[in-house]
Amino acid sequence: MPLTLDTYRQLGRSGLRISPLALGAATFGNDWGWGAEQDEARKLFDLYVERGGNFIDTAVTYTNGTSERMIGEFAQGRRDGLVLATKYTTLRRPNDPNSGGASRKSLFGAVETSLRQLNTDYIDLLYLHVWDPTTPVEEILRGLDDLVRQGKILYVAVSNTPAWQVSRMQTIADLRGWSPLVALQLEYNLVERTGERDLIPMAQEMGLGTVLWSPLAGGVLTGKYSREDLTTPPNHNSGSVRKSFNVALGGVTERNLAIVDVVKDVAEELGRTPAQVALAWTLQNPGVTAPVIGARTTEQLRENLGVLEVDLSPSHLARLDEVSAIDLGFPHAMLASDHIRVQTRGDLKIQARR
Repeated sequence: MPLTLDTYRQLGRSGLRISPLALGAATFGNDWGWGAEQDEARKLFDLYVERGGNFIDTAVTYTNGTSERMIGEFAQGRRDGLVLATKYTTLRRPNDPNSGGASRKSLFGAVETSLRQLNTDYIDLLYLHVWDPTTPVEEILRGLDDLVRQGKILYVAVSNTPAWQVSRMQTIADLRGWSPLVALQLEYNLVERTGERDLIPMAQEMGLGTVLWSPLAGGVLTGKYSREDLTTPPNHNSGSVRKSFNVALGGVTERNLAIVDVVKDVAEELGRTPAQVALAWTLQNPGVTAPVIGARTTEQLRENLGVLEVDLSPSHLARLDEVSAIDLGFPHAMLASDHIRVQTRGDLKIQARR
């Protein structure tokens, strides 16, 4: 049975229910040189919500605040039916060292800014956007809990943070009776699977839902890059700012293009697009709650929403898993080895005899 945007999923160990695809609003506004203007952004928002979508992802800094302001305008009259997620820590003003980071001062200032830009009384889900090693964990958690108690945010979450720090935060929150983390946002896709080592298993164990940013690897998994991009210098005057950006960042590699080749083969067999296949691989992963999909045009959004109708067979999943497999490293590879499994089974048999 195909998924729909109103096939809601529970977010971590909370009662919050969200769509299986989040609408990413980093494309709302052209302040960064490549986003959607006001009218097109409204069409994207309306298309997503009218199909049953309720999970909108933004940040206080996206497109210099334009993203939140647009969402605030578009959400009028239907705010209560939406789950608005935003993020703090990356807003930093010149000559103001306390305007960024995870400190209590930064947190409260960013939340007030987001509430104003979103034109709302509360934020459904607030992420710590990027880990800040200079701020004590207790300061972060107590500040988040205070905002929950004030009703300015409803749920708290974390993004781009080491697994051991997230585990530590969750344990402290539990012991102190503070608001627990309910979600983890991370980069995860067919070319970036290192989250499987610690982050995703940790999230499952600690009760966090997983929300994925860049599920298409910055567009690499759409198939728009070729091996010519491996040797051709990025052309910043080509009109494709993001494409040049991804090439310059090193996202186009022989390994990644080999993965894309298999994605294209599977897409051709199913009569789907490579983007839909790559997204379907994340959606069918039991460790994933919701990928964040971004689009600049309604055509792109409709294509991405088509993933809800894609059902990858076990053989398709096996081929995609094989070509994109990573070394889990120590101790995960050792613990998954046949030697350890045989030893464990042997120990269990001895215990059973006793």
